[in-house]
Amino acid sequence: MFKKLKASLGIGGATVDTVLHNESLYQGETLRGTVNIKGGGAEQEIDAITLKLCTEVKVESDSGVSYQPFVLGHLRANDPFVIQPGEEKQVPFEFKLHDETPITAVNTRNNQSHVWIETTLDIDFAIDPTDRDHLQVRPLPSVQRALNILEREGFKMVKADVEKGQLRGNGFTSQSGCYQELEFQSSGMFSRKEIELSFILSGSVIHCLAEIDRSFGRGDTYRSFTLSRDASEGEVEQALAAVLNA
Repeated sequence: MFKKLKASLGIGGATVDTVLHNESLYQGETLRGTVNIKGGGAEQEIDAITLKLCTEVKVESDSGVSYQPFVLGHLRANDPFVIQPGEEKQVPFEFKLHDETPITAVNTRNNQSHVWIETTLDIDFAIDPTDRDHLQVRPLPSVQRALNILEREGFKMVKADVEKGQLRGNGFTSQSGCYQELEFQSSGMFSRKEIELSFILSGSVIHCLAEIDRSFGRGDTYRSFTLSRDASEGEVEQALAAVLNA
C-alpha cells in the first residue's frame, strides 16, 4: 500500500522515455519512434500514452509580448494497460506532422521557432510522467530555393518566429491556429527593404504570403503566390519577382 501511495505521488512511479527514429524531417512527413516505459516500485495502470506535437507561439497583448506553448496535434498511442514494478515496455508509434508545422532549420541567430513532441503517461491519481523531444523541421525544396534566392539578392534572415492567429492570402487561409514568419532585411543604403514570408503547406502545394515594408515611409504592401512542393528554381524566381520588385 505504501509503495502504491508513493507511486500516486510521483515517487518511484513509472517513467517514460521517447526515442525518435527520424527527428529531422519535412512538414507533413511521418515521425516514427518508440515510447519506452519502465515500471516503478508498484503496479500502475497506464490509461493512455499521449503524444502532442507542440510549437511556441508569440502572443501580443496590452501587457506586452509573451511566448506560449501551442498544440498542433496529438496522438493516443495505446490502449490502457498495467505495468508491473520494474517491467519495461516499448510502444512504437507513427505520427504525421501537421502540414503547417513551423520549420526550425533556418539560417538566423534569432530563431524563435521551436517544435517538439511531448509524451505523457496518463495515470489515475498520479503526477503524469512526461518527456519532451525536439524536432528539426527542414524547409521543403521549393521553400529552400526561395530562401536561397533571397540571400543571393542581398537579403539576410534576421528573425524567425511563430504567431498565434490565422493567416489569409489570395485564395488561401491557414488552418492550424498559428503561422510562421521569416523576416528578412536587405543591406542596401538607399533601397532598404524588409520582407516577412509565411509559407503554408496544403497537400501538394505551398502558399506564400509576403509582407513588404519599404523604406522612406512608402508603407507596407502584400503579395501572395503558390508553388508546387518541388518547384524549380526558375519557377520560384518568377514567383518571387513580384515580391522583390514591390
